[in-house]
Amino acid sequence: MSKYPQVTGVEIPFMKPPLLLIGQGSHDDTGAAEFGRFVHRLRCRLEESAAEVSGGYLAKAKPRLSESVASLVARGHHRLVALPLSLSRMGEEFPAAMALEQERHPTLMYDYGRPLGPDPRVLALLAERLAEAAADTPKLRPIEEVMPRLRVVPSVPFEEPAQHIEAGETAVVLVGEGSTDPAANAEVHRVSRLFWETHAYDFMTVETAFVSVTPPGVPGGLERCRRLGARRVIVVPYLLFAGGMLERVWAQALAYGAGHPDLDIRCAEVIGDCEVLADVVIDRYEEALQLAEGVSA
Repeated sequence: MSKYPQVTGVEIPFMKPPLLLIGQGSHDDTGAAEFGRFVHRLRCRLEESAAEVSGGYLAKAKPRLSESVASLVARGHHRLVALPLSLSRMGEEFPAAMALEQERHPTLMYDYGRPLGPDPRVLALLAERLAEAAADTPKLRPIEEVMPRLRVVPSVPFEEPAQHIEAGETAVVLVGEGSTDPAANAEVHRVSRLFWETHAYDFMTVETAFVSVTPPGVPGGLERCRRLGARRVIVVPYLLFAGGMLERVWAQALAYGAGHPDLDIRCAEVIGDCEVLADVVIDRYEEALQLAEGVSA
């Protein structure tokens, strides 16, 4: 039996509800550009299943969530799946923003998709970033080479380390954004433990740190690793995209490294726009649709 209705001999696919990706938003152009590329990737992936993809920010960056919702409604969509493009639990600002959109568009109906972390595939992506950083020979480069915009932190002398450092002498610091929500911070600690036991068990330890708001900061996480006897520490950002948040991680790590030249400090890349991350998002989208159909059945 065909999955398409027949209209004058032409098969027209059923339209699925659009996928609306919701970003927190910042003034950083790099993060916004990568967010946009990821939205485009998902559009290409979902166009075969006749599902539109849009993205909007809660604040600061464009397009705003209100603009994206208004555009979808104007094109005749009155039901959608809203998915926070976030690794942590959903804060109150997400449902509040969607409730406001429903006031603006009374015919609008929406279902939520779960945040992305800590999906096993996300942990596997973190493991890839860790392996890339561990295989990289040089120590942290001077900050002028890595981030030209940040010149307030003294550069670490660039030297090729001659000594071999085993994984058992290497510690990992998993760095989350930091939140005023204790449950969100506790989730990052949980991810650190899961990551250690599933992908980083050969390393000395996996410590947790945060970019801002809540302790310990990146220097605190590095100091704990140093006191545990680590000769090398790899900082793994628990972040989706590059941008200002990653630059802050680098700046804090470099500032600490300037005072501890004997400690080999490296920083892994963010998860980034990639096919595996798109797989996770699509699964969250399909899961939300199935749950909605189960409720309405």
